[in-house]
Amino acid sequence: MPRVKGGPKTRQRRKKRLKLAKGQYGAKSRLFRSATESVDKGQTYAYVGRRKRKRSFRSLWVARINAAVRLHGLTYSRFINALKKANILLDRKVLSDMAIKDPAGFDKLAALAKQQFAPA
Repeated sequence: MPRVKGGPKTRQRRKKRLKLAKGQYGAKSRLFRSATESVDKGQTYAYVGRRKRKRSFRSLWVARINAAVRLHGLTYSRFINALKKANILLDRKVLSDMAIKDPAGFDKLAALAKQQFAPA
């Protein structure tokens, strides 16, 4: 069986890897093996980071909502619970945005939430 060296395909694959490693420091951007290791590690971090970003944004929204709700004498968990009982289906991103950009609208929501906990 004849020997197959790969020629163009191998070169293409290596050039692609080195292109992905562009911007790395030292040998990591020039030597194929180092570049491969670096790119693999970088892609793993990127994958994990895309998931972490979702978590960190949600925690930011929760912190903002909590801060805004505390001005009205409520806690975050009571506020969210009251909104669910009142069948208001706004997500945390929208609530956080309202707290910053539309305080009057957020005040109405907070007042509605307070009514849920008022003694009957």
